[in-house]
Amino acid sequence: MIVLGSNSEVAQAFVEKVLSEGNRFEKIYLLTSNRDSAERFARHIEVKYLQYSEVVDFDLMNDDQYYKLDYIDSDLLFCASGYLGKGTAEGLYDNKNTQKIIDINYAKLVPLMNYFAQKFESKRRGTIIALSSVAGDRGRQSNFIYGSAKAGFTAYLSGLRNYMYSKKINVITVKPGFMATKMTEGLPLNPKLTASPKQAAECIYKSYKKKRDTAYVLPVWWFIMAIIRNIPEFIFKRLKL
Repeated sequence: MIVLGSNSEVAQAFVEKVLSEGNRFEKIYLLTSNRDSAERFARHIEVKYLQYSEVVDFDLMNDDQYYKLDYIDSDLLFCASGYLGKGTAEGLYDNKNTQKIIDINYAKLVPLMNYFAQKFESKRRGTIIALSSVAGDRGRQSNFIYGSAKAGFTAYLSGLRNYMYSKKINVITVKPGFMATKMTEGLPLNPKLTASPKQAAECIYKSYKKKRDTAYVLPVWWFIMAIIRNIPEFIFKRLKL
């Protein structure tokens, strides 16, 4: 298994879910820019599940590191790379914040996904699972920079799924909704609409086994976003969402 954003709590919960179901891999590759945290997780899964892994230093913002990945190969890729950044109120005109949100969630991430997608295509097998966001379903004033980056990533995954279908490769887009993680710590989240990393892992694993195309971690988010997507623009522009 290849894990992008391996320090993500959702990514780690998914790895544990897969292993707890009895699946084993020749090696799990944990790509990260924070080696210390990833190494702690690597030791954990080796002790608990007898699963060997390798921590791979990789900085998404550094374009000349792809040579480090040439030897990495697997039939399962899990991408949890993401960056929330500042919302509209604090960060709309902060160009560094905007650039970082766009780079990590889309501009720098898509070439990395393509790098591994090419390996999958050459073998004509495998599954690619990637976390996008409900924020990409429609631009809302509270976080439309982040939402627009995720919208682009969702569209990319849809196109990749379409392209890879004839190559026998499954591409799953995961839209978690509110998540109780370090990235959202301190935000006023509705507990009824918020999932834990463990809940997310359970949902994603089911989607993986059933080869679904898109997964909302909490089903209620499908209904919420269906309503939001269908509000007429002349009404929507007046709402504070």
